[in-house]
Amino acid sequence: MTNLTRKQKKLKKSPEKLINGVCDQLTQLSSSELNEKSRNKIIDEVKKFLGIIKLVLFGVNDTKPNPDQVSSLARQVYNSKFFLLLINNLESLEFESRKDVVQIFNNLLHRRLSTRLPTVEHIYNNKEIVDKLFENYNQPEIALNCGMMLRECVHYETLAGYMLNETNFWKLFEYVENTNFDVSSDTFSTFRDLLVVQKEVAAHFLVDQYDKFFQKYNLLLQTSYVVKRQSLKLLGELLLDRKNFQVMKKYISDDENLKLMMNLMNDKRKSIQFEAFHVFKIFVANPNKNEKIIRILSMNKKALIKFLSHFLEDRNDETFKEEKVILIEEIKKIKKK
Repeated sequence: MTNLTRKQKKLKKSPEKLINGVCDQLTQLSSSELNEKSRNKIIDEVKKFLGIIKLVLFGVNDTKPNPDQVSSLARQVYNSKFFLLLINNLESLEFESRKDVVQIFNNLLHRRLSTRLPTVEHIYNNKEIVDKLFENYNQPEIALNCGMMLRECVHYETLAGYMLNETNFWKLFEYVENTNFDVSSDTFSTFRDLLVVQKEVAAHFLVDQYDKFFQKYNLLLQTSYVVKRQSLKLLGELLLDRKNFQVMKKYISDDENLKLMMNLMNDKRKSIQFEAFHVFKIFVANPNKNEKIIRILSMNKKALIKFLSHFLEDRNDETFKEEKVILIEEIKKIKKK
């Protein structure tokens, strides 16, 4: 029997049996009375079921998926705790099975029925799925798998809105500082996507939660090198986005933020200095500086001009050099009110 024939034979299992089979096995896996042999058998069965579900969703080799089978399978998913059981038990599954879970989740997530997004609706109506994905950032072995699923969810406005406006988002500030580099980097990718993918949703969130957000965000600018660099780069991106105009105005009106950027331009690492410069220039370029900002810039005028004249001189970047010249000229014009 050829490999293709074996795969096609597997597809004869009904979608109901596939989804119910996974759910039944995972429900048993949650039992504390299982011995190791029984657990391994269940894990192996789940692996087999997930492999067949992938064939239904992605097709066999060059053969496209059967639309009726996909629809039937999706309905079974929506009528069960399939996603939640998988995410709750993700750590118990084998490495390849975890990858299969991510592929199955993301494939179904993007499913469309005319103008409807049935999987998005299902997840929004079962928000514990998203909550558990966030919670699993505490589990290094499965954090990256959950991060991939979360970032796919961000592409849908309703899910992004929920993710931003619940306590889960604030947990990301803690997860970003995780000592595990991979977890920290993945968390920051999710954090960034939540703030830049759905721009309208994120802009409203930043306006509504300005004080709390920047109180926490400015602390990220004083942590490890990688987090500091990523956070500075993202800050510049957020402030220069037109959707965040109100946020930008408020941020560059705060003299404490200006002081922070001036200190970061003195950081011993050139990449930090460079990213801080791109935020600092927004303060200087603002035509409507308030008295506090003007006072700081005028008091430090000579020192700033001297500092910027020799700032990152070895950087071979014509745009950067031109920006420095423009900034120096702007600072020279500043007069204390």
